[in-house]
Amino acid sequence: MTRIRFSNRCAQLLFLVSWTAACGTDSTLRPFSSDGCSLFPDNSLISADSWCDCCFNHDMAYWRGGTAAERETADLALRDCVLANTGNAVLATAMYEGVRFGGSPYFYNWYRWGYGWPYERQYQELSAAETDQADRLLAEYLASAAPAVCPR
Repeated sequence: MTRIRFSNRCAQLLFLVSWTAACGTDSTLRPFSSDGCSLFPDNSLISADSWCDCCFNHDMAYWRGGTAAERETADLALRDCVLANTGNAVLATAMYEGVRFGGSPYFYNWYRWGYGWPYERQYQELSAAETDQADRLLAEYLASAAPAVCPR
């Protein structure tokens, strides 16, 4: 019987190669989904104010992901939209601070930055092919008979 002997260095190299392959980045984007304002109410419980459409638009950016600068832009757009819809600067600021804190791509949750991608992606600029993929999937979602996320 022939025995293969591996040195420690060889075994370490094999482990590193297999570990790296297992942790490779998957460039498959899941279809778009939205839960409205995630852990925050979609609208006021005491007035007619609604900011759910702001959250839906924010979800489109968060699902797609991208760079840290793109996330900041998306979060500022959410704040500005909530302020425009409600006139409530305290609410708009609270929602902004909430997404800045809780939406990090480093958290393993369903509402993180880049939630359409595998967890390991974190902040990463989309390639042209990934941008095309995201545009196609979003167009399919918007053209579908998907149930409305925000109540009318």
